[in-house]
Amino acid sequence: MPAQTDPQSSALEAVLRRFGRMVRSVGAKHGLDDRDLDEVVQDVRIRLWRARETGTIGALSSSYVYRTARSAILDLMRRRRLPREVLVPGNDSLGVQLVHPDPAPDRSAEESELAATIHQAVDDLIESRRVPVRMHLLGYQSREIAARLGWSGPKTRNLLSRGMADLRERLRARGIGPEGFS
Repeated sequence: MPAQTDPQSSALEAVLRRFGRMVRSVGAKHGLDDRDLDEVVQDVRIRLWRARETGTIGALSSSYVYRTARSAILDLMRRRRLPREVLVPGNDSLGVQLVHPDPAPDRSAEESELAATIHQAVDDLIESRRVPVRMHLLGYQSREIAARLGWSGPKTRNLLSRGMADLRERLRARGIGPEGFS
């Protein structure tokens, strides 16, 4: 007697067959190798399966799958690139390094000055906001910050949101916007 498959599982596999090439293409554009692409496809599969409660899997749009793939790729890149050390309130390191592949002396000096300014602006935040902001800048997601600090999700989101707003304000006051020094 053939095994019966769950309709949701069949729908998920159909979506992955339909959009699998797109998911791999997005990953390839970010320089991922075959092993990483396989990991991203599996992560997308899990994310889509978790999202099944919000609607039927078969009705997912290409833009939704694209956004899911892009998010999975960025998460993979963050996990691989950033150190996973526990940050405590007394730790002054952000773990942020501004490095250009071909550093010219003037560019290196500007990046060092920018990094020092960012460090100082973060240090100026009140402690309850400083720690989650540091962790966020290291690449931790809100739920990871909450788990590591033993905080509730709403408390973490609130302190992180306010901390990032304070940081942007402090950096603007120092003449730094999204593009760097003004």
